[in-house]
Amino acid sequence: MITRRLTLGGLAAGGAATAAGLFPNLAVAQGAAPVVRTAHGPVVGARDQGVLVFKGVRYGADTTGRRFEAPRAPERWDQPVEALDYGASSPQRGNDPKQSEDCLFLNVWTPAADGEKRAVMFYIHGGAYSGGSGSSPLTDGTNLAKRGDVVVVSINHRLNVFGYGYLARLAQGFDVSGNAGQLDIILALQWVKANIAAFGGDPDRVMVFGQSGGGAKIATLMGTPAAEGLFHRAISMSGQQVTASGPINATKRTQALLRTLNLTDEQAGQLKALPAAQVLEAMGRTEDPILGYGGLYFGPVWDEQVLFRHPFYPDAHPQGVPIPFMIGNTHDETLAFMGGDAANRNLTWDTLPGRMGYSAMRSDVAPETVIAAYRKMKPDWTPDQVLIGATTAGRSWRAAVIEAEERARSTNPAWVYQFDFPTVRADGQVGAGHGSDIAHAFDTVAAGRRGGPESPGAAAMTRQLSETFATFAKTGDPNNPTIPRWDKYELPRRQTMVFNAESRLVDDPRGDERQFFAQVPYVQPGT
Repeated sequence: MITRRLTLGGLAAGGAATAAGLFPNLAVAQGAAPVVRTAHGPVVGARDQGVLVFKGVRYGADTTGRRFEAPRAPERWDQPVEALDYGASSPQRGNDPKQSEDCLFLNVWTPAADGEKRAVMFYIHGGAYSGGSGSSPLTDGTNLAKRGDVVVVSINHRLNVFGYGYLARLAQGFDVSGNAGQLDIILALQWVKANIAAFGGDPDRVMVFGQSGGGAKIATLMGTPAAEGLFHRAISMSGQQVTASGPINATKRTQALLRTLNLTDEQAGQLKALPAAQVLEAMGRTEDPILGYGGLYFGPVWDEQVLFRHPFYPDAHPQGVPIPFMIGNTHDETLAFMGGDAANRNLTWDTLPGRMGYSAMRSDVAPETVIAAYRKMKPDWTPDQVLIGATTAGRSWRAAVIEAEERARSTNPAWVYQFDFPTVRADGQVGAGHGSDIAHAFDTVAAGRRGGPESPGAAAMTRQLSETFATFAKTGDPNNPTIPRWDKYELPRRQTMVFNAESRLVDDPRGDERQFFAQVPYVQPGT
C-alpha cells in the first residue's frame, strides 16, 4: 500500500514497489516513479525534466501538542509514502493556504539517486523569521539541480512565536522555546547527513544558503554548537545576524503577546494550548515593545541553552570561521520594501525627510543629516534615489559590512558580492531590489519577474550566479569560468564581486556611503 494516494504512475503496476524492496536506496528505472528508502521509510517521488523530485518528505514529527519544544525525529514507516506535494508551512500571517503546526517537511531535487556523491545545496527560506516556506516557485530546485549537477534541498520549519517565542523566564518546561525554529533546521540538516547519500548527495559537502531571514538563520547556525559539522560552506543572501535577541527583550515580547491575549505572566504556559489562529491574530494586534513600531519580532535568542553568544559580536564566532562563507547584498535592497508605496515616489527635497524616519532607516540619525551627506556624495541623485540608496546602505547593508569585516579580521575571510543586475518592476521602476538575486541563483527567472519584462542579459546573469553558487557548493571556492577572478574580502581593500551585465571585482564599492554610516551606532533590527 502507498500512503497519501492509492494510485501513482509506474507504481500502479507494482514493479516499482518491488524494485524498491529489492534495492533499498534505488530510484527505479526510467519511466517508473522513483523510490528512495530513507532511514525512516521509503518515499516515492516524481520526475521533472529529467530530475527526480521528492516533495513534502517528513524530517520531523508533528509539533502539534508539543508547541515550543525541541523537535523530534519522525516515527518509522514501512509502506512507501508519496512525496509529490509540498508539505504544510508553519502557521503565519501570510496567505499560504496550507499551514499547520505539522510543518517539518523538506523537498529534494536530484539528477539521480545513483550512488554518486554530488554536492548538496540546502536552502533556507526568508521571511524575517515570521513567514515564508520552502515551496515558492522562485526556489524550485529543478533547474539548479540539472544545471549544476547538485542535489537541492529546501525546508519548512516553525516560525514567529511558534519557532522563536521565548517563554523560558516565564514558565517551566520551555528552555529551548526561543530557538525551536533553529533546532528544526538542525534536525533537517541531521536528516541530510543520514539520508542524502541515498538521493545521490554527499553528506560531507553540504552548503547552506538562504536569503533575507534565511541568511540570518545561517549566520546564527554558524555560532550554534548543535549545528557544528552539519554543513561545510555557507552563503548569506541579504540576510545577516550580528546579534541575537537578548533574553530580557525576548521576554518582553512574549509578555506583550500575553497582554494582548489577556493572560498574565503566570499564565504563560497557556500559550501552549491556545489555537494557532488565535495566537497569530493576537500577534498582528501587538506592537513590538522594543522597536516601538510594527508587529512583534521573534527571532533567535541568546538563551544559554541553544545559543551561547551572539553570532558576530564581539567577533565572528570561532565555530563558524573555518567554514567557507559568502556574503551578498543587492544594490537597491529597500526598493522591494518601499518602491511599491506611491508616497515614496516623485519626492522633493522638502518631502524626502518625512520618508526617512526611524522605521525607514532603522537607526537613530537625523534625516536631514543623511540627506545633506548624500547630496554631497551623490550630487546627481534625485530625492527618490537618495531614499532607496540611503535606506539600503543604512538599514539593509550595515550588518553585511560588519560580518564581512569580522571575517576579514579572522583567519578565514569571506567572499563578498553586491548584486547590481536590475529587474524591471510592474510599475516601471528598475533596480536590484531585495530578493532579486534568488531567481538567478535558482534559474527561475520566469517565476521571479515582478510584472515587468525580462531584463536584457538575464540568461547570462543566471548562468553566472547559478554556476558560481554550484561551484562554491562543490569546492568551497566560488571561482569558475563564468566570472572574473574573485578574491576574498580583506581589509583595507574590501574586494567585492559586483554582479551585473559585466561582472567585475571592485575594491570597496560604495565606500563613501559605508564610511558615512560607520559613524552611526548599529543595532541589529529586532534585537
